[in-house]
Amino acid sequence: MYLPYKLYEIYLQPQTNQEAQVPTPTTTRTLDLSAGPVVVRDSGGDGEPILLVHGLLVDGRLWDAVAPRLTAAGLRVVMPDLPLGAHKTAMRPDAPLAPMDVARLLGEIAEQLELQGVTLVGNDTGGAICQMAAAARPDWLARLVLTPCDAYENFLPPLFAPLATLARRAPALLTAVMQPMRLRVMRNSPLFAGWLTKRGVDSQLSADLIAPFMRDAGVRRDTYKVLAGIDKADTIRAAKELGSFDRPALVIWAPEDRFFKQRFAERLAGDIPGARIERIDDSYAFTPIDQPERTAELIIDLVRATPAERDTGAAATAGA
Repeated sequence: MYLPYKLYEIYLQPQTNQEAQVPTPTTTRTLDLSAGPVVVRDSGGDGEPILLVHGLLVDGRLWDAVAPRLTAAGLRVVMPDLPLGAHKTAMRPDAPLAPMDVARLLGEIAEQLELQGVTLVGNDTGGAICQMAAAARPDWLARLVLTPCDAYENFLPPLFAPLATLARRAPALLTAVMQPMRLRVMRNSPLFAGWLTKRGVDSQLSADLIAPFMRDAGVRRDTYKVLAGIDKADTIRAAKELGSFDRPALVIWAPEDRFFKQRFAERLAGDIPGARIERIDDSYAFTPIDQPERTAELIIDLVRATPAERDTGAAATAGA
C-alpha cells in the first residue's frame, strides 16, 4: 500500500494520549440485554446519570479521560461497551444489530440500571445511534449531547462507506481488508484512528480495541450486521423527528475535524429546537481524547444550567 513519506513518518511515531488519566471508581457488570451480554462500567451514586456512547471499533474507554471529571462534578457516569466491533463477547447469533437496534439497547441499559433523567452523550457512530434513540423514545432522557458524529447523509463518511458495502456483499473480503490493522502503523493511519484524533490512541489500547474483531468470528458477525444495517435514511429521519425533541440539547463540534464538517453541526442545531453549538478547538472527531477537559466542562455546564425532573419513572419503559 502506498503511503507518502510524511504520513509514514507521522504514523510510525508512538502515539499515546498525553493526558494523565485519573481512574474513576466504577462497578463493572454484564447486563443481559435482548441482543446478548453487554459490559457496562457504572460509577454509581445519586448524581444525575450521564450515558456515554462510543462508535464503531472502539469501546467505552473512549471516554476514560472525560469520566473522572464528570464524577468529580457529582454526576453518575455509565459507559457501556456496545456491540460495535470492539466488544469482547459476541451477541446472540440471531440478534438484530442494525444501528436502530443498537439504539434500542441504550433504553434497555437505562431500564436495567433504573436510570431516570438521563443525559445521553454520543460520539462518532455513537452520535448517530444517540440521535435515533432520542428521536424514537425521548421520554427517558433529560438532555441530548452530540459530539462530532455521523448525521444526515454523512453516515458513514465517504472514507469508511466502503466498509458497509463490503459487509453487505463480501464480508470475507472485509475480514481480509481489516488484517493490516494488526500493525500499529496502520492503526495510526487515516484508515483507523489517524484522522479521528490529533493526540493519538495509545498503541496498546488500539491493539486491544481491534483484537476482538480479529480473534472472534462472533464479534466479526456482529460488526458486519451493524455495518450492513447502516442507512443514511435512518439518520435523515432521526434528525427530522428530533424537530419535536423538547429537552435541552447541545451540539459540540470540532471545526478541524476531517470527517464531520461544521455544516452538519449547524444543521443539527437548526433542526433540534433550542439546541446550541459549542466549539472545541485543537481537536478532531474524538474530542473525548483530544480535549477531555473541555468536553467534560461543556457537559457539566449543560447539566447545571438545565435542572431535570428525575422522578417520572420513565426508565421503567425506556427499553420498550
